[in-house]
Amino acid sequence: MDSVNDELSLAKNSLAKNIVGEIVLSENSENVIKKWRSIFKISQKELARELNITSSVVSDYESGRRKSPGIKVIKKYVHALINLDSSTGGQTIRSFMKNTSSPGLSNAIIDLKELNKGISVQNFCNKINATHITKTTSMDKMVYGYTIIDSLKAITELSFSELIKLYGLTTQRALIFTDVSTGRSPMVAIKLTSIHPAVVVLHGLNVVDDVAKRIAEVENIPLTLCRLESVDEIINQLKVLE
Repeated sequence: MDSVNDELSLAKNSLAKNIVGEIVLSENSENVIKKWRSIFKISQKELARELNITSSVVSDYESGRRKSPGIKVIKKYVHALINLDSSTGGQTIRSFMKNTSSPGLSNAIIDLKELNKGISVQNFCNKINATHITKTTSMDKMVYGYTIIDSLKAITELSFSELIKLYGLTTQRALIFTDVSTGRSPMVAIKLTSIHPAVVVLHGLNVVDDVAKRIAEVENIPLTLCRLESVDEIINQLKVLE
């Protein structure tokens, strides 16, 4: 039990340092501040109560109406997010406890990026000419990163624990599977991990397997089909996202 608690404590400290560093170094700190509150699924009101300030102050920081806070305030902000998450079981913190540096991922991951500013699932799909092929109630989700994956290498070469690492820093991301034959294998893998991305994009096929569609509907995961001809086109279209 102590080892588990130690691991969780280390994860909290590491995550806090990463978030603080990202906010401090960003040219648009207000976007990063808002992004992390959204990732932790904490309302402005909840955060303000934890920080003992008004929700309007939080709103001002996130909109850029108020000057970017100093390092002491940023640290308090980050620890407030982590404390609030811990008080409800630490689900978000635990999702960051997966090490993404495994060399086994290098062949499967074509591109991976975290975004400073969230983009809606619909707008993300518009950027890469991806059309929705299932109906879900999760279309209002925000995308805070994406991973472009060689589907064949991911399914045939990665272990279960390595599949989880495809999510990078946040699960609220787009998983883009290339060189897909039916779409069934990626969706089965996602179902087994029990971690849901904001959206799944399939590339390289014309007809999606009915089982893949069914899994997406049952798990309430937006499933889309990218019509761009090449992976390079996808990468180029997404380069402009911050």
